[in-house]
Amino acid sequence: MFSLKEIFSVTLTLFAVIDVLGSIPIIIQIRQREGKIHSEKATLVAGVLMVVFLFLGQSILSLFGVDYQSFALAGAIIIFLIGMEMILGIQLFRHDPLATTGSIVPLAFPIIVGAGTMTTLLSLRAAYSLPNVLVGIGLNLVFVYLVLKSSAWIERKLGKAGEDILRRVFGVILLAIAIKLFKSNF
Repeated sequence: MFSLKEIFSVTLTLFAVIDVLGSIPIIIQIRQREGKIHSEKATLVAGVLMVVFLFLGQSILSLFGVDYQSFALAGAIIIFLIGMEMILGIQLFRHDPLATTGSIVPLAFPIIVGAGTMTTLLSLRAAYSLPNVLVGIGLNLVFVYLVLKSSAWIERKLGKAGEDILRRVFGVILLAIAIKLFKSNF
């Protein structure tokens, strides 16, 4: 039933796809805009989304008549726009100053749990036993929570100049990921 090798493989695969360390500039940007990151809420929502999609992903996409390629392209557009915001220092997504949903959108979805994570979950479910996939999800959620919880400390350590450099570098990386998604699904 439980296999350390499978758990390790699932955990590393999800860690690479989620790439919470690469999302640090976005996390800092959301925290600056909203005053704080709701780490527990973002982690919980991301976890629920991953587990629901693990069990119902294929059915949900079929229900709406959406194929994987269309789903991935929609995620690519969002990632592309977030990358443009990061590089150009502009705001494309309208922000309601009274709303505090940044921990959910775009943080929990699509940054932590985006099209790549969801499609990967469906692939992992086909390749590994379900308990091992669930443990891999849990381990990644613990790491995501720790990064979100320490975002203020990370921001202080980076400083303004480090944050600007990191934001632009990862903005370019997000653009490259979006273009890769476009190319492979268009």
